[in-house]
Amino acid sequence: MSEKIIATNKQARYNYTLFDAVEAGVELKGSEVKSLRLGYVSLNDSFARVEKDGIYLYNCHIVPYKYAREAQDPQRIKKLLLHKSEINKFAARLAQRGFTLVPVKIYFKRGMAKVEIALAKGKRLYDKREAIKKRESSLEMRRAIHRKDN
Repeated sequence: MSEKIIATNKQARYNYTLFDAVEAGVELKGSEVKSLRLGYVSLNDSFARVEKDGIYLYNCHIVPYKYAREAQDPQRIKKLLLHKSEINKFAARLAQRGFTLVPVKIYFKRGMAKVEIALAKGKRLYDKREAIKKRESSLEMRRAIHRKDN
């Protein structure tokens, strides 16, 4: 499959423990698609909410396309396109305390804009420190192996 990744939310993996991930379509205007193709999007501080008729993406900043006739609001709330069963599954899991929906990445798949959203639970400070220690120790091991090979 041809998949062109436009933006990733690196803070999501650091700040949250990610569980179930699902691919969702995004309801966009024409000029927003052009901005996405140019990579003018930011997922920092964005999240998704389940509302009565679907799941909506908040705080996803898409810079307005320079040559558009009508300027779009960069912080416009975008509807995510999912099956009703997937929406109900996420709604049931979000009813539990501490869970949230976080967009992980935006990409084009066969010409269509897609968002990967994941069910997430916030990490505590000690969890973040543990992740940093694990990453640094694996980096040290790779460096040691690299030095040994040379």
